[in-house]
Amino acid sequence: MDQFVINLIFVGASFALYVGIAIWARAGSTSDFYAASRGVNPIVNGAATAADWMSAASFISMAGLIAFVGYGNSTFLMGWTGGYVLLAMLLAPYLRKFGRFTVPDFIGDRFYSQTARLVAVISLLVISITYVIGQMTGAGVAFSRFLEVSNTTGLFIASAVVFVYAVLGGMKGITYTQLAQYVVLIIAYTIPAVFISLQLTGNPLPQLGLFSTHTGSGQPLLTTLNEILVDLGFNDYTGNHGSTFNMVLFTLSLMVGTAGLPHVIIRFFTVPKVSDARKSAGWALVFIALLYTVAPAVGAMARLNIITTIFPNGLTETPLAYADKPDWMLNWENTGLLAFEDKNGDGFIQYYNDANPPAIAEELGWAGNEMVTFNRDILVLANPEIAQLPGWVIGLIAAGGLAAALSTAAGLLLAISSAVSHDLIKSMINPNISEKGELLAARISMGFAIALATYLGLNPPGFAAQVVALAFGLAASSLFPAIMMGIFSKKMNSAGAITGMIVGLGSTVLYIFTYLGWFFIPGTNMLANTPDNWILGISPLSFGAVGAVLNFAAAYVVYKMTGDAPAEIQELVESIRVPKGAGAAVDH
Repeated sequence: MDQFVINLIFVGASFALYVGIAIWARAGSTSDFYAASRGVNPIVNGAATAADWMSAASFISMAGLIAFVGYGNSTFLMGWTGGYVLLAMLLAPYLRKFGRFTVPDFIGDRFYSQTARLVAVISLLVISITYVIGQMTGAGVAFSRFLEVSNTTGLFIASAVVFVYAVLGGMKGITYTQLAQYVVLIIAYTIPAVFISLQLTGNPLPQLGLFSTHTGSGQPLLTTLNEILVDLGFNDYTGNHGSTFNMVLFTLSLMVGTAGLPHVIIRFFTVPKVSDARKSAGWALVFIALLYTVAPAVGAMARLNIITTIFPNGLTETPLAYADKPDWMLNWENTGLLAFEDKNGDGFIQYYNDANPPAIAEELGWAGNEMVTFNRDILVLANPEIAQLPGWVIGLIAAGGLAAALSTAAGLLLAISSAVSHDLIKSMINPNISEKGELLAARISMGFAIALATYLGLNPPGFAAQVVALAFGLAASSLFPAIMMGIFSKKMNSAGAITGMIVGLGSTVLYIFTYLGWFFIPGTNMLANTPDNWILGISPLSFGAVGAVLNFAAAYVVYKMTGDAPAEIQELVESIRVPKGAGAAVDH
């Protein structure tokens, strides 16, 4: 059967499942739309949270970033996983006990201020829109390859699919859709990894295969990969070649950003009891670990497979001829995400580091690296084809990649629409709006959010995981400190919280836009995004941790100048920090 037909069957069947679930679980009330009527089982919620979390960045982009950088990009794994521990221990149970629908809801009530609510809404919108750009970018990459259309057309198709099931189902529909998407994406990610691990090491477990003997060379796989990369002028795979200071900041930024992401936090408002919120976080970590422990193996093995495809007989022998390129190269060239240029006109593909050319480059008459474009987001999607796996495996990973991107996009869009309809319209502009009117406003705002995300996704400021990392920095610098102070500092007042959020978000946005352009528009950056231009060597991706410190500091200074929160607010905060007796803070 033709591969395109196989892809259509897998992708079409998964989409039919998602839309069917959305129709079955159609939201009929605002409680259904915002929090699935608080009736989701913690195990189901854990799987849905994992799907919500394991976005295009995790499924499509993370292994690609690890593959092309190596150990240095293990920060993504450490930061994202560590953030869930923070969320489970410090935030989720208390926020569920407070009993609201959204993060701005909590901040507005806790800091007894509509201004605080508005600043939280603005922060949420900036974070979620930035994040959803990465998801739409990843979905566009997947659609473009597996439906054999342009990247732009793929993006429009992804937008249409998300619109159908997210607008229809709300949180209730999205929860059960994400449960199905988790099953699809985890099977799609692990089955190819098992096949590839068996091919390269004879070990069926990729986690162990990464540290096993490479059957082709008779030495450890990572040792073989290190030697080949160094011979081609690249850094060795297992070394840390960046700034340790920047690495620590980036990991910290991802951790606190994870704990402050509004689309993840609202998942914990859907469970019946406070104790279920912590159980959900624990289950989410288990489900996430199934993918995150495989990703490093996928990255390393894919990088090795690419090099051996180009140099089938070793680096000093004749490389792959252009005329003999395998089908996977031709397929991805058609998307524009992979490109070659025969710089020396010899009809063969040369691949090495232009910035540090090895001695063999001159000896063999190479005139430059001829793989001129290799979008890192294609690596996981191309992996089964690179390893020459059966067509059904390729179709499966197509469905998995799309499930990952669409599940997170839906969660983000729900967070955006909830902020607009519930926190702006219902809480601030028109408190007397009917439930039917609020539900309509939520769906309309979600439609506008999808349109904006699609437009921005056409020109993203980086690979999917890099764009997502920016969103984490924004969450770390704005919402996380406010939530932490709202729970653990009963005397923190509204003036302090508002000032902190403005300072944290403002400083981080300014720093990011300085290097990546205003509103990510190409060519509008004030400084080149290079280490020599960064302040104290801090990357824009890492600045979220600095923004969080500035947020805490500004809030504390203003709080000390303006006095304690009112006594009734202090009592309310005390009530959500004790095991029982929450009183008015609980809304079951």
